Amino acid sequence: MQQPFTIIIVGGGTAGWMTAAAISSCYKDRSRFQIILIESEDIGSVGVGEATLPSIKSFNDQLGISEPEMMRRTQATFKLGIKFLDWGRTGNSYIHPFGLYGGPNNTSEFYQCWAQTSTRRSIPELARYSFAVQLCENNGFKFPSQNTQDVASTFSYAYHFDATLYARFLREISENAGVRRINGIVDAVRNDPDTGNITSVVLKDGQEFSGDFFIDCSGFRSLLLQKNLGAEFEDWSHWLLCDRAIAVQSGQQQDIPPYTTSTAKEGGWQWRIPLQHRAGNGYVYCSNAISDDEAYDSLLKNIHGDVLTEPRFITFKTGRYKKSWSKNCVAIGLSSGFLEPLESTSIYLIHIAIVCLLRLFPAHANKRYAALSDEYNRLIDNEYERIRDFLILHYHMNERTDSELWRHCRTMQVPESLSQKIDLFKRRGYSESFKYGLFSTPSWLAVLHGQGLQQAGVDPFISSIPAEQLDSLLEEVSNMIDQGLVDLSNHGQFVKAYCALKE
Repeated sequence: MQQPFTIIIVGGGTAGWMTAAAISSCYKDRSRFQIILIESEDIGSVGVGEATLPSIKSFNDQLGISEPEMMRRTQATFKLGIKFLDWGRTGNSYIHPFGLYGGPNNTSEFYQCWAQTSTRRSIPELARYSFAVQLCENNGFKFPSQNTQDVASTFSYAYHFDATLYARFLREISENAGVRRINGIVDAVRNDPDTGNITSVVLKDGQEFSGDFFIDCSGFRSLLLQKNLGAEFEDWSHWLLCDRAIAVQSGQQQDIPPYTTSTAKEGGWQWRIPLQHRAGNGYVYCSNAISDDEAYDSLLKNIHGDVLTEPRFITFKTGRYKKSWSKNCVAIGLSSGFLEPLESTSIYLIHIAIVCLLRLFPAHANKRYAALSDEYNRLIDNEYERIRDFLILHYHMNERTDSELWRHCRTMQVPESLSQKIDLFKRRGYSESFKYGLFSTPSWLAVLHGQGLQQAGVDPFISSIPAEQLDSLLEEVSNMIDQGLVDLSNHGQFVKAYCALKE
C-alpha cells in the first residue's frame, strides 16, 4: 500500500493554522495526504497583529467559514481602512480606505476630474468623494452593495480580531478536517545527505516525524528555512529604520470606530486596533531614535482606557529571505520575512503565500522542485517588494522636523521602483496598477495625496472636458454619497447586533 504524501508544518499561531486549514480543505483524501502540525504550548506567538486587509474575507469564504460565527469567536469588529494622524506633517490627518474615489461609473478617472476642477475653484477635499472614507468619518457601517450602480458597491471591508483566538478557531477547523496536532518542541532537523532535502524533525522528547514536504511557520526563529537550510536574508532596515515594537492591551471605548488608527510620533508610530472587548495598542519605533523606556512612556500617554496587560517588547529586522521556498521546504509568515504592520500586511502575506503554494503544490514526493520553487519565489518577491515600497512611501514623503528619524527618511535614497512611482504621480497624478501584488491605484492615491504630494500636470484628456460637466460630476458623486449615508447604522451597534458574543 502506498504511503500518504506527508506534509509537516512546524509552528502554529496564525501562520501555521491558516496553512493547515487551507491545505486540509483542498486535500481531503486522507489516504493520499497526511498533515501534521507541530507546535509547543511553551512557546508563545508574536500575536499582536490584529488588523487585516479585505483578502482575509475571501480566505474565510473559501473555507466555508460563517462570518458572524468567526467574528463572535474572535471578538472581531469591521475594518474599512486606516486613519493616519500626523503622517506627512504634524497636524495632518487622512484615511486610506478599502474603497474607490468617485461614483460607481467613474472611479478610474475621478481623481483627474477632481484635480482639474481644483485648479480653477475651491472644492471639498478628495476624501469627501470616497464612500468608504465617509463611512469611517461617520463611524458607520453597512455591507457593500451587490448592485454595481450603487455607490455602496465601491468599497470592501476587513476585520480587527484577536489573532490568538483566530488561530484557535482555525485549529478546530483543521483538526476536524484531519490535521494531526503534536505538542512538542523541535530539537533537531535531519536532511538527506545527497539532496539536502529535509527528511524529518526530532522533538525534545525523542519523537521523530518524517515527511515529504515541510512548511516552516516557526516565526522569527525560522527553524527550517534559515537555521537548517541556511537561507540568505535580504536586509531592508536601511529603508525601514524601525526595529522595535511594544504592545499592550487596553479597555475599549464606548464608541468603536470601523478603522485602525496609526499616529506618527517622534520615534516611529503608534497603533490602535478596536476589538469588541478591548483595544490593541502598540508603538513601532527606531531604537536609535528613542529608548525602550521613552517609547513605553510615550505609548501610555496616548492610550484611552485602562491598561489591561504588561507590555510586550519585540525586536525585529525588516527584510525577507531571498528564497522562501528552498528544497522541499516553504517558509510562511514571520519565518519568511518581516515588514512592519503599518498597512496591516502581515496576515495578507500569510494568505498570499498559501495561495501561491497551493497553486504550485507538488503532486507527489520528488527530490527536486526547482521549477515550482523558482516561480513561487518570484511571486513572493513581488509581494514583499511592492509592500516594502508602499511602506517606505509613508516615511519618505514627510515634512516633519521633530526628530532625526523623519529628517533622514525625507532625504534618504529610496528604491528606484518607488522613485519612479513618486515621479509619475508628481508629473501627472498617475499611479501604475500591477497585475500581481498588493495595493492598487486607489491605495497609492490615498497615501500619495494624503501625505501631501501635489501633481504638477493635468491629464490633457480631462482638461478638454467642459468645466460645467466636471462640476456636475462632482455634485452627482457627492449627492450619491450623502444618499448612501442616510439611515446609516453606527458601527458598534451594527457589530453588537450581528456578531456580539452572547453573555
